[in-house]
Amino acid sequence: MSEIFTPGSGGHEADAGPYKQELIDAGVPEEMHAWLSAHGVGRLVAKMGIRFLEMSADRLVATMPVEGNEQVAGILHGGAHLVLAETLGSFGAGIHAGPGRHAVGIEIGATHHRSASSGLVTGTATAVHLGNTLTTHEVVMTDEAGRRLSTARITNMIRESR
Repeated sequence: MSEIFTPGSGGHEADAGPYKQELIDAGVPEEMHAWLSAHGVGRLVAKMGIRFLEMSADRLVATMPVEGNEQVAGILHGGAHLVLAETLGSFGAGIHAGPGRHAVGIEIGATHHRSASSGLVTGTATAVHLGNTLTTHEVVMTDEAGRRLSTARITNMIRESR
């Protein structure tokens, strides 16, 4: 299992810059704040209510509320599943990429197994492949009873930062 990657000066709370509260609200571990200090977690992640519970290249876990992310039928929108999956897979790829490199999503797909109309959805991303130029994560979304709602796969390309 890989260690949590923490680029920058060591991830102290002071390194979080203008996104300090956003990072705290999203549950980002303090040791990751320096890495995310320039951009935060992103406006969509904050808007969707995604909250991180674990963060490493090998495994990421986050929750997202159904409320506010429903489609017109009153169930969690299929696109919301993909937002959670892409967030987890991309953050895992970014952690794996390390300093001077970044991840760019190149493919995502999902199968929806059942719906959710309330509560929290938990997404768990597990690395399938962590290579030098490509990463792939499988992301399983479950409801509060542990039932599988959807399964997604995301592939990211690792690029040198300019």
